[in-house]
Amino acid sequence: MKKILLSAIATVALTTASFAGVNSQTGCGLGSVIIKDDSSAVLLALQATTNGTSGNQTFGITSGTLGCKKTKFVMNERAEEFVASNMDILAKEIAVGHGESLDTLAELLEVEDKVTFSAALQSNYNSIYTSQKVEMSEVLDNIATI
Repeated sequence: MKKILLSAIATVALTTASFAGVNSQTGCGLGSVIIKDDSSAVLLALQATTNGTSGNQTFGITSGTLGCKKTKFVMNERAEEFVASNMDILAKEIAVGHGESLDTLAELLEVEDKVTFSAALQSNYNSIYTSQKVEMSEVLDNIATI
């Protein structure tokens, strides 16, 4: 009986969590869904810590639940996780047209001509990073269209 009750609670929590909004400071994930108050640094730290534990933020990103937006273009999980973890350095490397993280992204996306790929991303930088608050899913969608 306890297992059934726990399963029901988990299902309801995950279902309602899929409709939750994303906190712009700590991102999506279970922490942002459970801890709604983001008025102090302590609560933000708890959100971020909870988001990063047990792979729940990664799960949310790849499944489009827990307040996370799923990418339109189907990419492999490793590429999604890599971009989510390296947004800032990728932005810098795409801007200059080369770099280790950019090469890694090309490998994860199984791009054969890395030079052309890097040059295309560099020349379309403003189309990829459309704002300072651009999300990982938008970056991947924008890369996919290029």
